[in-house]
Amino acid sequence: MEKCIIVEGRSDKLKITPLFNEQVVILCTNGTISEDDLIELLEPYEHYEMVTMFDADRNGEKLRKLMNRVYSEAQHLITPFQFREVAETPTKVLIKLLKDAKFIIKEG
Repeated sequence: MEKCIIVEGRSDKLKITPLFNEQVVILCTNGTISEDDLIELLEPYEHYEMVTMFDADRNGEKLRKLMNRVYSEAQHLITPFQFREVAETPTKVLIKLLKDAKFIIKEG
């Protein structure tokens, strides 16, 4: 099954893109997004396995709740609270989260 990961912003996308050793579509919400805009963003990828990786903050929580309403099957990866933002999370922590979610990650 093809995989899609949804992040909040460009810096998050740039942080995780080089980690994958498989084809993964990475979509950005660009921060706050309406339900209609989220549906439009995800529609072409409805048949993909959906995973979110939002920040551990209020906006990230809002996005997780919205995602649960729009696409309840999505898996949510949450960065440890001490790092708050995906882009600020150490690479080794992100690798563990992604591996635990069954993504194929580059070694080394």
